[in-house]
Amino acid sequence: MYGYLDRFLIFLQTEKRASPRTVAEYQKDIFDGIDFFAAVLKVPDEELTPAAITPALVRRYLAHLNERGLARNSLLRKLAAWRSFFRFLVREGVVTGNPLAKIASPRRERRLPRVLFQAEAKRLVEAATQTSPLRLRDRAILEVLYGAGLRVSELVGLDVGDLDLGGACLRVLGKGAKERLVPVGSYAVRALRAYLQRGRPLLLGQRTGAVEHALFLNRSGRRLSARAVRNIIKTYAAQAGVEGRVSPHTLRHSFATHLLDGGADLRVVQELLGHARLSTTQVYTHLSKEKVKRVYEKTHPRA
Repeated sequence: MYGYLDRFLIFLQTEKRASPRTVAEYQKDIFDGIDFFAAVLKVPDEELTPAAITPALVRRYLAHLNERGLARNSLLRKLAAWRSFFRFLVREGVVTGNPLAKIASPRRERRLPRVLFQAEAKRLVEAATQTSPLRLRDRAILEVLYGAGLRVSELVGLDVGDLDLGGACLRVLGKGAKERLVPVGSYAVRALRAYLQRGRPLLLGQRTGAVEHALFLNRSGRRLSARAVRNIIKTYAAQAGVEGRVSPHTLRHSFATHLLDGGADLRVVQELLGHARLSTTQVYTHLSKEKVKRVYEKTHPRA
């Protein structure tokens, strides 16, 4: 089984162009299933074969996950990993059928993501007020996350050559290695210009002769990590007095919701976010309705 799994992970990386995080999660989920199936069948895990996994065994595994109290979305992720793995095995001729083909999936939990009020988003973005190289970088990061709705992986993947500040747009490499052009507003353009002129050269300064194409750099003059961006958001959220957990994705959710609140077309928002399906974007219509309800309950004397 492990040999087939290695081939599957290579397939995900090379043909599906899956992100390292997705590959790691699939590997972890399939390892978990292998351990369970081997224990139930009373065979060493290295001797487990794909043919030994039956629909009945898969249902038993799902019942086991449910008994463990696993969240429904986590269970669905494990099920998706195994479905994808067996589709690969069928394609490669290792097995003739997919034991998960007729396994019904439980309904996904629809939890509405957190969205900032416009005043909260403004306070957060404007919290980076000083003009040190790091503060200029941070202000540009905040303006781009909120002004363009990027995923954090897309943000840290930006190179200097992806900017067209004259045209006020960015070239973004999204999920599945799909490129899209994303417009950015005047605030983000100003912040990026300031960072490129007075921030990035100083961060890169000590690396004489080094070639670094990354747009956003750390203190060592190398590409900033996604974890560092999350810490930056957390720091400025605290400074701005924005309560609760705030992440880069919170700014992406806020970007989409505030566009819809302002009258943007849903398909335009889908294009800006880089969503493959409109149904993924439709969650933001619910967020807008929820926000209206929250504002009403907070402000109306008879709510």
